[in-house]
Amino acid sequence: MRFLILVLVYLFCFLFNSAFSTAQSIQKISGKVVNRNNELMMGTAVVLSVHDSLIIKQQDFLDGVFQLSDINQKEVILKLTSAEFTDKHLNINYSDAENIDLSSIIVLESNNQLNEVVVKSQPSLLKYGANGTIDVNVAGTVLAASSSVNELLGRVPNVVVAEGQISVLGKGEAIIYLNGILINYERFAAIPVSQIAKIEVISNPSAKYDAEGKAVVNIITKQNIENGTMGTASQHVTVSKFAGTSTNTLLDFNYTKGKFSFITNYGLQLGKGRELLYTTRTRPDPDVYMKSALTTDWQRQFNNYSNFGAGIQYTFSMNSYISLAYSGNIEDLGGAVKSRNAITNNSGNSFYATDIAKNDVLLNQFINLNYNLITDTKGSSLFIGTQYSNYNGTVRDFIEENSIVEETDGKRFLKNDVGSTINIVMSQADYSKKISDKTKLELGAKFSYAAIKSGTDFFIANTDDFELDDTLSSDFTYKEKISAAYFNFGSMLGEKVNFSIGARVESTSYDLYTNANGVQKFGKDYENFFPNLLLNFNLSEDWKAHFSYVSRITRPRYQALNPYVIYQDPFTTIEGNPNLLPEKTHAFEIGTMYKKFDFKIGYTYKIDPISGAALRGDTPNSYILRSLNIEKEHTFFTSLSRSFNVKWWNSTNTVSMNLSKSVDNFYEYTLGPVKPQIYLYSNNTFTIPDLFKIQLLAWYLGDKSYGLRSENPRSTVTLGIERNFFKEALRLNFTANDIFHKFMVSGDYEVGQTQIYYHRTYTTNYFKLIATYSFGNSKKTTYKKSEIEQTENNRAR
Repeated sequence: MRFLILVLVYLFCFLFNSAFSTAQSIQKISGKVVNRNNELMMGTAVVLSVHDSLIIKQQDFLDGVFQLSDINQKEVILKLTSAEFTDKHLNINYSDAENIDLSSIIVLESNNQLNEVVVKSQPSLLKYGANGTIDVNVAGTVLAASSSVNELLGRVPNVVVAEGQISVLGKGEAIIYLNGILINYERFAAIPVSQIAKIEVISNPSAKYDAEGKAVVNIITKQNIENGTMGTASQHVTVSKFAGTSTNTLLDFNYTKGKFSFITNYGLQLGKGRELLYTTRTRPDPDVYMKSALTTDWQRQFNNYSNFGAGIQYTFSMNSYISLAYSGNIEDLGGAVKSRNAITNNSGNSFYATDIAKNDVLLNQFINLNYNLITDTKGSSLFIGTQYSNYNGTVRDFIEENSIVEETDGKRFLKNDVGSTINIVMSQADYSKKISDKTKLELGAKFSYAAIKSGTDFFIANTDDFELDDTLSSDFTYKEKISAAYFNFGSMLGEKVNFSIGARVESTSYDLYTNANGVQKFGKDYENFFPNLLLNFNLSEDWKAHFSYVSRITRPRYQALNPYVIYQDPFTTIEGNPNLLPEKTHAFEIGTMYKKFDFKIGYTYKIDPISGAALRGDTPNSYILRSLNIEKEHTFFTSLSRSFNVKWWNSTNTVSMNLSKSVDNFYEYTLGPVKPQIYLYSNNTFTIPDLFKIQLLAWYLGDKSYGLRSENPRSTVTLGIERNFFKEALRLNFTANDIFHKFMVSGDYEVGQTQIYYHRTYTTNYFKLIATYSFGNSKKTTYKKSEIEQTENNRAR
């Protein structure tokens, strides 16, 4: 470790001393906004691209003074906007000075009684960054009509949402950030879409980002600075022939006066949902022949799916603020799970029907306290935050089994009672030092402590008397500490190359205890080192390129480690695996961007990839669904994207190809072919001025074979229409989602002499009507709450 630290220090000094020169372009714009009486005004300064009016930089100002850095353009448009004065536009060109001070800018105060003239244009949906990042505009686009952030991300190019995971093609599962701070899945699902400005898909995250996850999705909310109130009320009604009807009521409210800001939100989902899984398991060997055809139908009843939050912020000055927030969500799930399993083997035929009455309740709560300080005029910053997270879950399932075996009927009743608690405490500090306009050093540290405890009592009764089944009951405790530190250094190499190099060091220790299948008790301490490198080449104004190397880790979710039994039918259970290892990833990428074409090619190598399979149990017909580590995985990918924007038509198009090969020599997988997977994406918005917007979204994910498994193709076509009323105070949106109901996850694999086929259908085919009303005397929100829900919260699922 001492040698490693010396190497890092030497590397840092070398890179720091090698930073020189700057590009011949505008780097910083500053100024002071006043009225004709020389009174300071407040508002927003926005730097726009002269080519497509995309936002390059944006800053809010309270005392008239603004400063925008890292612009890197030869010509820009500066837009000053506020409710206090009429919009002002300035064209700024590079002229031998990288730092431009505009001094006092006089604006004309607005008269609210004047008739308003608004010039509108369709905002561009996407912006491709030189380092492979994709910026997706949400505010002002049809994407803002999505019912949830989960649905929203499913409409973003190169992002696939399925089976509780959010993945970036060619990279793997992503972690979610909110305004640059990592959050957990529950908080992510509770973010009101009405407060989202844009989404960044970061396929090559630096050492600043937590090492968990192969990519980063950063959600950026609207953050402006006007006094007053603003709120939205939205009612969603979803009708699905497959699942039934559900409603989603969303409310959010913001209030600002002086230095105080208050924000609150509430969402309530009621109604029905459904998921259908068809699985066959076949052992063709005549000596152990067996075929099981299992259908499992989750008929969910959302008794109370709600999320809520409230926060207060005090702004000391334009350079510092402190915020305190409380948020949470409740998942009260009822309904039934119906399983039907027909088994044929050498002994004859049998049929099992199982009905589970669901009574599951989950309460998640989070408290955040954060402090943010801008430490100098260059924009250096300090962030300090802490969070407490609490998860409480109960399962009270009543199970009825009916079986027909060789014309003999049988019935029995079971109860599955589970109680679980997860407590996580985290603290984080991040410091960003702007050494110069082109050189920045980032340092940070994090500590987290997680304590998990659960108990499962499984009762079986052939009559009315229930008796505890010791073989299916268990206790589980898990304690984990993670300490992490990172540095990231960015600067220039000549006039056309900038770089970012960094490293993250994490130390993990944990203790695990379970009495499932005998007492297991063990602990472990280990350290990990994650280097990262990014090179950007500014070859010309129209041609840019990048190279990146990123190393990451994926730790198992806590529930995946817990070996407690989730009952599915008499021969099928879902159980955790306390022996799971973290998955490590090394990813390389080369990309180039020419005008509005974006091309990438890359390679990802995974060690101990976390996968899952149906493994044979202790009895001839039983199977256990369990997470497991396979040996390694290789992935090659390439992607080409093109966007264009005309007055009435906005179109984004992507074509990608992935080629993966998984290798394992432990679980007796049967090796299969390796075939590439094709991905096609097209998102089109048509704007009919003063009437409505029409959105047509379609994507196709082709079949995939990667050695150990094969997956079948899936696709979706979505059509939406939107219209605003009463000066945009009321918005109506009608959407037909997954019109042909082709979003189905299916595939096959062979492990341990068993051929397994699965086909899962979701509630994606539906019609939805959304009505959203905006109210208040301000169109902007000021709350800048950051959250530090780190990786440990993501693993609490």
